[in-house]
Amino acid sequence: MHPHLNGYWCIPKKQDADFVACMEDIIDVYERPYARKRPVVCLDEKPLQFLGEVREPLPMRLGAVEKIDAEYKRNGTCSIFAVVEPLTGHQHISVRERRTALDWAEEIRYLCDVMYPRAERIVLVMDNLNTHMLGSLYKRFKPDEARRLAGRLEIHHTPKHGSWLNMAEIELNVLTRQCLNRRIESLAKLQREVRAWENKRNKKPTPIHWLFTKEKARVKLVSLYPDLTR
Repeated sequence: MHPHLNGYWCIPKKQDADFVACMEDIIDVYERPYARKRPVVCLDEKPLQFLGEVREPLPMRLGAVEKIDAEYKRNGTCSIFAVVEPLTGHQHISVRERRTALDWAEEIRYLCDVMYPRAERIVLVMDNLNTHMLGSLYKRFKPDEARRLAGRLEIHHTPKHGSWLNMAEIELNVLTRQCLNRRIESLAKLQREVRAWENKRNKKPTPIHWLFTKEKARVKLVSLYPDLTR
């Protein structure tokens, strides 16, 4: 027994019809075949704190690793946006100073006009955040432009406490392990590092194979489904 051990998890309430309705909708989206004109794309965000060194690290030498002082200084925060097309593995990572409705709107315009300019409709999976709404487009752009961008999207929100259904979270976890597991002191440096990582990742993209079906959900997550026998 280890009573002192614990972990953080997204825990939905039991017998939550709204949760399972959103979950099964997302799973249906992931089961669609690849369609170049209607790509399925996931978007997620991650905060990051800039950390600088207080003392110069001692360089690595034969028989000894680089030594980094435990003390550090905080240099502010930023938000990392990840856009991933699971069926092709293609992705785009951007770094912004904030995570506001305006930032999200600008990411959507980049998604529509730069990443998928020829798509008839972009099937977009996102977490259910207050900035991830079509109204955010109207906060950033004139009505004609906001409506144009909105018309390019087919939006599907993951349920509350169900962010694990967003496959962009997988790519952010890979980014964290391979690129962000160290101190990065500035926005400019982070943007350079992320751009290099993104370019390398896109040269040999890794598609994501989603294996969690509705049938599995109805067995493994049966407690989330309303009990119709009572």
